[in-house]
Parts: sequence; structure tokens; C-alpha cells
Amino acid sequence: SEDRTVDLYELLDVLEKLFAGASELKQDSDHWPVATLVGLAGVLCGSNCVSDSANKIKYKRKKRKNDNAVPKLCRIKLLCGETNPSFCSVDRQVKVSSPSLSLRFSLMPPPRPPSGRGRGRPLRDYSESEKMMDGSGSWDTLEWTKLDSASGSGSFSNLSCLLESERVVVEGYGVVLINTDEAGTLLVTNFRILFLSEGTRKVIPLGTIPLATIEKFNKMVLKVQSSPRQSDKNPPRRLLQVTGKDMRIIVYGFRPRTKQRRSVFDALLKCSKPERVWDLYTFACGPSKFGNANPKERLLNEYFRLLGKSSVRASVDMIEDGSFTLSNELWRISDLNSNYNLCQTYPFAFMVPKSISDEELLQASSFRARCRLPVITWCQPGSGAVIARSSQPLVGLMMNMRSNFDEKLVAAFCSQLAGAKGERRKLYIADARPRKNALANGAMGGGSESSSNYFQSEIVFFGIDNIHAMRESFSRLRDYLDMHGTTSSDGRSSFLRHGGWTWGGGNLSSMSASVSLLGDSGWLIHIQSVLAGAAWIAARVAMESASVLVHCSDGWDRTTQLVSLACLLLDPYYRTFAGFQALVEKDWLAFGHPFSDRVGMPNISGSGNFDLPRQSSSAGSFPSSPVRQSSGAAASQSSNSSHGHNNYSPIFMQWIDSVSQLMRMYPCAFEFSPVCMKANTFPDYFMVKFFQ
Repeated sequence: SEDRTVDLYELLDVLEKLFAGASELKQDSDHWPVATLVGLAGVLCGSNCVSDSANKIKYKRKKRKNDNAVPKLCRIKLLCGETNPSFCSVDRQVKVSSPSLSLRFSLMPPPRPPSGRGRGRPLRDYSESEKMMDGSGSWDTLEWTKLDSASGSGSFSNLSCLLESERVVVEGYGVVLINTDEAGTLLVTNFRILFLSEGTRKVIPLGTIPLATIEKFNKMVLKVQSSPRQSDKNPPRRLLQVTGKDMRIIVYGFRPRTKQRRSVFDALLKCSKPERVWDLYTFACGPSKFGNANPKERLLNEYFRLLGKSSVRASVDMIEDGSFTLSNELWRISDLNSNYNLCQTYPFAFMVPKSISDEELLQASSFRARCRLPVITWCQPGSGAVIARSSQPLVGLMMNMRSNFDEKLVAAFCSQLAGAKGERRKLYIADARPRKNALANGAMGGGSESSSNYFQSEIVFFGIDNIHAMRESFSRLRDYLDMHGTTSSDGRSSFLRHGGWTWGGGNLSSMSASVSLLGDSGWLIHIQSVLAGAAWIAARVAMESASVLVHCSDGWDRTTQLVSLACLLLDPYYRTFAGFQALVEKDWLAFGHPFSDRVGMPNISGSGNFDLPRQSSSAGSFPSSPVRQSSGAAASQSSNSSHGHNNYSPIFMQWIDSVSQLMRMYPCAFEFSPVCMKANTFPDYFMVKFFQ
């Protein structure tokens, strides 16, 4: 009846005999009751000690002299903590006729080096690997019971890991993170899902995800077929699958006969899609404590730098009185869009050729989709070469519509070459789309330019696919990572999934056999196309002193990727901390990349309420987790998707991936590291910027 410390390695010899069908187990000493060995055998290996539907371990043994405490029924509860994976903490409540015993087997330090027959084999071979190959985990074969109320509600309100104004909405105890087979506590706050390890309450990064990073979440009931060694069926697994926009597929397992999963599911619905925009954590946390300049001031300061007037600093007074319209010999800052009447998705100020009047700009804007007329996003000091951006021209189905104002504006980018008498620089018009897509857009009034209508120009098509292709590619890539990563959503590594025996991630043979699946996702081909297009633009500017006008359909997805990467290659300032922030704010935020749509945030109506998008019925836009593909049938109840089917696409993540590829090739050319790239991938930062 005392707490005892048990060396599990000393049980291995007995367990081998047990599974070998030994008819009689001899007791080594009074310290090793046969009931204890049989009970631990059932816990560790999911053996045929389990004999009834209630998952109660029953056994018989001959009554010995002076042995008045022969247990008749064991009820075992497994509590996994932040421990060595070879050990576990087991609470056993043993019901007997008389007297009543309560045994507790506690955690141990790492065992001494094993010796003797059968003790050299790692404990994982008996537990994790055996169970996962059989399709039954330790949390499956046990009867979970509710924890004591002492560890219940209210105990997590003062956690040190909680952010300012972050509050716990619901708590779930005894939850298992299937990806790593780790038990702990799941908290849903007004900002994120927080997964804490059992006992230590340390945050498990894999199981923790911000609400804005969740793409969708499903309730699933997975009926797992019984192992041939088990006479009864396993209880169905009650799972919650969370699909993230950051390539994670996280699966949580909940105890049966509790309402914890329902509470967590309802809390996620409420917190991820609040009724009012003001209920977002962005506003709940109040004003930022970190001082920052007005975003309009920062944009003007970047324009001043490009014009060669860095000594001038923007101010609020300058913005209010309109005195920011500075210029140099070739280019000027226009305030034509100061009230966003010209184009709602363009910044309040932009750079244009000095020779073009505001009236001509107004006329030229009507010839471009969404009035996104050609404007300068970067100019090369000294040479006068520029990178300009716009949307597609409205040339129509017959490609015969023209605009003199648009042609004059584009021709103004072909300024005179430095040192050349009367010679004008060449202009390249880079269409990011495949040629066939550009022609197809003509049926809807769009299309592409004709080189015969634009002075000294050449049209180039980059062949980069649209947002829908990127979304499908991203889903396949996420499937690949989930299937072959070390923390897959079915709790098995790629090595186990491909017939290996030990637990420990992918190996060369398993990964090489599945490289074709990575290629099938098409993600790396898309990254290559974006990088090649940006390198081509930078080469034309740097080597030929040519100007380049870049556009796609609307000019805010592929166009933004290309011009920002080209600027990153050409201007070392953008490879610093301050410069990278200025680049993102200028080309992504100021020029209207639809972050809210692309990252799957709910739409906001004029009344301040959310317009919740409907879930897509297309199965192709979401991955199929390996949990669904295990042996058994799965029933799923899904939440509404967090994005509309036609608008969600990982465009910014793709750009971050492209930047990280450049950093791998030229690590010394950047002031920051890939860690910064990982932090910027999440949309929360940009949602704050958007509302600022």
C-alpha cells in the first residue's frame, strides 16, 4: 500500500514470457506481485490482458499463503508528462474484497544500463512502436476518468505565458497531442490554442497555434479496428483536427464520455469568428506600448529616399497641408489619391513621371483594371531606370482597345539614358501570367499590351499561375509534410509509416522514395518561377539600365511578389531590418495586397460586424490528413471554413519562402536571419498593420 518506484526495464523479461504464452508466471519476490506485472503489461503494450468492453484488466492467480490482498479488478489511468519518452506515470486504483489497496508507480530517473537476456532492447520497441504498428495507442486502451476538481477551472488564469489581455475561455484536461503522442492540457484563449505539458505546464509549440492562423477545424470520430490479439473492439477515438495556414495539421485526442471536445469546439467557433470586429484580440489588448511613426510618414520617407532627398523628413503637418509633393529631375510624388478617390487600393501618394500631369493620370487610370494605373515603385539612383507596377490593361476581346493617356504614361518611363545624347532607354512590360491566361482575360475586358502600341517596348510573359493554383499546390505540400514529417497528425513518423521499427523520424530511404510526392505538389516549381521572374527584372535594370513595368491581372498578388523581390535584389537597404519593414509596408500594404482575403480572415461589413464566408464544398482545397487514412472509418463534423473558396491563397507565405531561398544562397547579404522570416509568416502582425 506504499508508493513504490518501479524499474520498467526489470519487467521486460517477464513481459517476454507473458507474450510467449508462458503458462505460469513465477513471482521473483514479494516486491513483484503478478497482478502488477500483468497490469503494466496491458498499459505498456496494449496486450490481450484487456478482456472486456469496458477496458478493465482482469486476471487470475493462485492464492498463496499469507496473501490476503489478491486484486480482482484494476482500473488504470495513464498520465503522460514532460518526461523521457521511455517512462510514464501510472495511477492504479485496485479494488479488492478486503482490504483496499492504492498503489502509485512514480516516474524514475533514466535506468541503469540494462543487462541480461532481453534487457538490451529499447523500451520504445515494446511500447510506442508496437502500439503504433498495431494501430492502437496507449491512450486508446485505457479507461479515462475525470481528474480531481483541484486541477480544474481557474487554475490557468495567471499563467506566465499568457499575453496582456489574453484570457482563457475554456480548458480541456487529459488531452493527447496525437502528433507527438503527448498528454497535457488544452486551453482556448481569445488569441490562440495553447497546449501545456502535463505537470510542468510548459508550452508545447507544435500544439499551440494562434486563432488567426487556423484555416479550419473538424470534429472527428475514428473507429479503429481491433488488433488480432485483442478480443474486444477499441473505443472510437474522439479527435479534433486543426488545419493551420502555416502548413501544420494538428490533431488532439479527447477522453471518451466527456464533453470537453464539444466545449473546445464551441469556444473555437466563438473566438475565431466573433460577432464584432472589436472583439478581436488585436483590439482587446489596447493600444501598443511601442511607439511607432505614422504609416503615411514612413511611406513618404521611403519615397524621399528613392528621390534622393533623404534629408527631408515627413511629418503630420506635411501630410495635412499637402506639402509632400516633392520631385527630382525625372519623377515626382503625386497627391491625386490623397482621399482614395482615384483608386481605393493604391496609397494616398505615389511616384509618377514628372512630365505627366494629374489630369493625364486621371484619364490613364480608366484604362487599367480597378483603376490601378502604372506608377513607380522603385527607381535606380543615377541611371534613372525604374520598376513600375500596375494592373492589366482593358484592351478587350479583340485586343484593339487603346488609351493615348496610358500609352503616354508608360512611354514616360523610357527616360533618356545617362551619357547618351538623345537615346531613350528600353522598356520591358513583364506580364506575370501565362500567355493563354492573359488572352483568356480578354473575354472579360482585360488582356495584355501590344508592343506596337507602346514606345520602344517588349512584352514578356512569366507564366506564373494564379492564386487558385497556388492554393492547391499549398494543400498538396501540406499533405506531404504531414505524411512524411517527424510530427505527423496520425502520431507516426515517416519511418514507421514505411515499415520501419524504431521511433525517430524519416530516414534517407523513406524520404527518397517519396521525393516524387514533393515534386507533385508543384510548390517548388512555383517558387522557382517567382524567383526567376524577379531575377530577370533585376537583371534588365542592373545590366541594361532598362525600365520594367510589371503587372498581372489585378496587380496585387504576383505583381507584388515580383517587384518586391526585384527590389530586394537591387537595393541593399531592403535587406536590413528597417529596409525590409519599409519594403513590406510599401509594396504589400500600401499598394493593396488583400491580406484579409488571402490569409482567410472573415470579411467585415460596414456596421463593424463580420460577414462569415461559407465553407467550400470542394474537397480539393483541403488536405486529407493521415488520421483519416488509418484503418477504420472516420466521421467528421467540420466548422465553417475560415476563408472563402475563391480568395484564400498563401501568396505572402510563398514570397517569404522565396526570400528564405535567397537567404540560403546569400546569407551574408542580409542583416536578419530566417527566424525573422518565420515570425513574419503569421498574419496577426499584418492584421494589426491593416487596422492601423
